[in-house]
Amino acid sequence: MAADKNKPEILSTEVVAQSRLFKIESLELRFSNGVERTYERMMPSGRHAVLIVPVTADGNLLLIREYSAGTDNYELGFPKGLIDAGESAEQAANRELKEEIGFGSNSLQALKEVVLAPSYFSSRMTLFLAQDLYPEQLEGDEPEPLEIVRWPVSQGEELINHLDFAEARSITALFLALKQLSQ
Repeated sequence: MAADKNKPEILSTEVVAQSRLFKIESLELRFSNGVERTYERMMPSGRHAVLIVPVTADGNLLLIREYSAGTDNYELGFPKGLIDAGESAEQAANRELKEEIGFGSNSLQALKEVVLAPSYFSSRMTLFLAQDLYPEQLEGDEPEPLEIVRWPVSQGEELINHLDFAEARSITALFLALKQLSQ
């Protein structure tokens, strides 16, 4: 990767804010042309995440509606969660399916690994297509029961226009899943 040769030099780093979940780091950088700037980023946690597009045998997408503190609203999206220590992305995807929608999958296909706002975050998320579902429930960490919403795969592109379906990672996963399912 030739681009790595010209990465800015990190002159110093400092934790400028910290909460129970997040640490914000300030970086003093010098670019290859000599310009210096201060950037801030969420400190890397080393934990990545998964998001799963579950498809039933009768051709329905299974979505969840859950409260999102960032928007202070109930949002419609696909099951997702962090990968626990010692878990593979596939194991985490299957666990999250069981916790959030009460199904496991005999057929998990990785669609793409994505990042959200790479200027500020380093966390990665693997997007999966889940088929050949079977009923199995695990206890999750959600504070209230999640509403499960069935949506016909045949109307998948219309889901994009749904007011509550606005999360970029879910939209990306939907496009990739629909492309895969059409092949």
